[in-house]
Amino acid sequence: MGDSKQKVHIPESLMSEQFQPQTEMLQVAPKPNKLYIGVPKESIIQENRVALVPSSVQTLVSRGHRVVLEAGAGEKSNFSDHDYSEVGAEIAYSREKVYKASTILKVAPPTLEEIKLMSPNQLLITPLQLPIINADYIKELQRKRVIALAMEYMKDESGGFPVVRIMSEQAGLCAMLTAAELLTKSNGGPGVLLGGVSGVPSAKVVILGAGIVAEYATRTALGLGAEVRVFDDSIYKLRRLQSLIGRQLYTSVMNPVYLARELVDADVVIGAIHSKLGRTPMVVNEDMVANMKPGAVIVDVSIDQGGCFETSEVTTHEKPTFIKHDVIHYCVPNIASKISRTSSIAVSNILTPILLNAASSGSVERVIFNDYGLRNGVYIYKGKLTNEYLGKRFQINSTNLDLYLTSGY
Repeated sequence: MGDSKQKVHIPESLMSEQFQPQTEMLQVAPKPNKLYIGVPKESIIQENRVALVPSSVQTLVSRGHRVVLEAGAGEKSNFSDHDYSEVGAEIAYSREKVYKASTILKVAPPTLEEIKLMSPNQLLITPLQLPIINADYIKELQRKRVIALAMEYMKDESGGFPVVRIMSEQAGLCAMLTAAELLTKSNGGPGVLLGGVSGVPSAKVVILGAGIVAEYATRTALGLGAEVRVFDDSIYKLRRLQSLIGRQLYTSVMNPVYLARELVDADVVIGAIHSKLGRTPMVVNEDMVANMKPGAVIVDVSIDQGGCFETSEVTTHEKPTFIKHDVIHYCVPNIASKISRTSSIAVSNILTPILLNAASSGSVERVIFNDYGLRNGVYIYKGKLTNEYLGKRFQINSTNLDLYLTSGY
């Protein structure tokens, strides 16, 4: 038996610093980023809204962020330059100065002339509005190497589309009130009262879709006394709509036979179908429209995503309607612009928390990487087209954003 006190030789390599107790390393939160936000004055399609209202500007400025607003940007929503300057916004009298900001907010897509004022790595947040963009628009954004987000495709924590929802609530109300006006003789209609009166039948309203637009259009139509028919391919959505309305409704799947039969004597047809990605499906062909009665009204709220009627064509607030097959068509893509003040406040309320979150995360790239909902809205990322539908539509190569980011941005 050997000496119990014999020392065991320990190699020097095992005594080095790497095996000694180490200082604890705590995670350091990213340093907040100060945003430089530009809000240009809208100049296309009779756009009356503004992306940030004074109350939101006050919130952002109080957190140390810089907001530059083009002179007159809020006037059509009844917000004066004085209102903005009083809460800390800088008023710019040239568009070029606004486009020097690192983040650009708009409620309508930028024109090609505006895109030329942009610079690499700028963040652009606007609606996409499929009917009014083209391949040149996409390619120009790619050349500028900006990060472009489409408001209508951004998701919240529940998987919903917050901008789409709030715009849809307004669009549903506006669509039905607009249809009621277009039925009157003074507005070129057949002189029909939507709700009818004692002894006179109510007007018949057909609503395509059972989402948020349909919900608020249905509430408005029923409130005015109209007779309502709702079509959607989702039984769940139809059941949900009836539950929310709190009464039995005529509902049907999007069966072409049933739909054609109801369209024949409809006074108003509301297109309220939303596509989660890409173009809205076209569910009403030209023959169906031709068989509708003269003086009937079509309000295609889905025109923002291409429209769900074959006869739909984009119109403006300046000239909102056209007549085809003796049917009045209203196809204004930014219908909520009619109520510009309310709509501006609603959009601003959604954008402000997103901006504050991006600032607290340290960088826009980081928040896009960490936030799937926000990432869902990205369609251009530093020169790469990342929306598959747009790639197919305009014959441009697209890249999966998730793969691009995980490969190292």
